[in-house]
Amino acid sequence: MSKKEKLQDIPAEIRPFLTRRRVLQAGAIGGAAAVAAACGAGGSTTDAAAPATESVDNSESAKKVVWSNWPLYMPVDEDTKAYPDLEAFTAETGIAVEYIEDYNDNNEFYAKQKPLLDKGAPLGRDIVTPTDFMANIWIKNGFALELDQSNIPNISNLNEAYKNVAFDPGRKFSLPWQAGFTGLGWNKAKLKATLGTDTITSMDQFFDSKLKGQVVVLSELLDTIPLILSWQGNDPTQFGDSEFQKAIDYLQSKVDDGHIQAFTGNEYATALENGDVIAVIGWSGDLGQLGEDFGFDLPESGGSKFVDNMLIPAGAEHKTNAEKLINFFYDPVVAARVAEYVQYISPVDGAAEELMKSDPALAENQLIFPSDELLKRAYSTMPLTSEQEAKYNEAWAKLIGN
Repeated sequence: MSKKEKLQDIPAEIRPFLTRRRVLQAGAIGGAAAVAAACGAGGSTTDAAAPATESVDNSESAKKVVWSNWPLYMPVDEDTKAYPDLEAFTAETGIAVEYIEDYNDNNEFYAKQKPLLDKGAPLGRDIVTPTDFMANIWIKNGFALELDQSNIPNISNLNEAYKNVAFDPGRKFSLPWQAGFTGLGWNKAKLKATLGTDTITSMDQFFDSKLKGQVVVLSELLDTIPLILSWQGNDPTQFGDSEFQKAIDYLQSKVDDGHIQAFTGNEYATALENGDVIAVIGWSGDLGQLGEDFGFDLPESGGSKFVDNMLIPAGAEHKTNAEKLINFFYDPVVAARVAEYVQYISPVDGAAEELMKSDPALAENQLIFPSDELLKRAYSTMPLTSEQEAKYNEAWAKLIGN
């Protein structure tokens, strides 16, 4: 969220959801916490869907497609800063791709686009990439166009685990881009020096008094709270007020005693590298990109999973071209290259087998191609009702200092 944005500028329906991944400019941990706190407020999602505005598809006359995505989420040539796979798509189809890394977080992006969406005006974008909870809002509000799956034959490569989701049964409006886990990350050397081990397997270790003041947790309620809920013996897929309050109360005690240094977005990666913190509640891909000196795992009590999705916004002017681009990235060969670079979970069947040809070790990485056993330790947090959103986020905002 931009420090310049004011809370009242954010649509009420997304105020409950705090900072996601991928902040463009990582600041100090303390500053990140303050910004996250400024973003926290109550609100509720819209319950009734409005029909998407009819769009004029100019794909034949204008061979282009515009895609908004998160930073560091596409293979890039470090020397030329070009995107080889996008260039390959253009060479294959003649369709030019304007690729914009303008997703700082779900809330900010949606807030900027909503005035145009409400008016039925084009966004100047043909693909957007919201996380699952936000994809739900786009679809429910009628701000996503139904996919013409005849233009996406590679949809047959979609992994079975992603074919039916509550917010989009049958994947009529969205397809996964990448997925990831929320769990525990750590600096191996610093952890070894402090706890005598270079691995964290439990929330008990994370809250070991020896790590006091050396841990940070994510500033998004739907990331941090589920890990606490499951550790306390409650079900993140089905919980109520008493279970939520128990998690809040515990976190408050850890803020009060100084164990938690801050609530933050993915600035934690810099903090881990610098040795400013030892352990974090963080995201799998970020830790994977940090390298072998850092670790990530789901705690024994369980971690959560999330999905970032491609959808075509209402008013898109190059819908068919967008569908062809989505189809391109569902080719297992292309999906393997993406997985190798971003190190998040690929939703494309066959990508692991392709990556095995060039990088067997990476193809066996459980954080990119997780086993059924690991997936069983991960859960998708239940969607909140409008009443819960308002109540829980008021408590969360208070906790993180708003």
